[in-house]
Amino acid sequence: MKTSELRSKSEQELREELTALLREQFNLRMQRGVNPDAVRSDQFTKVRRNIARVKTVMSANRKGEQS
Repeated sequence: MKTSELRSKSEQELREELTALLREQFNLRMQRGVNPDAVRSDQFTKVRRNIARVKTVMSANRKGEQS
């Protein structure tokens, strides 16, 4: 997921994307608890970074609206 793609989305779409990523992160944690070999560790990194990207874009959008 690229930041440029996220910037073109509305606030509602960003919230939905964030919710989906948080669910995915939760599911990865649950899978790791059940079977540690089934989940690759790089998946956690990708999801975590995508969450940060979405939050950064949401924050930038809010700051842009305030000024």
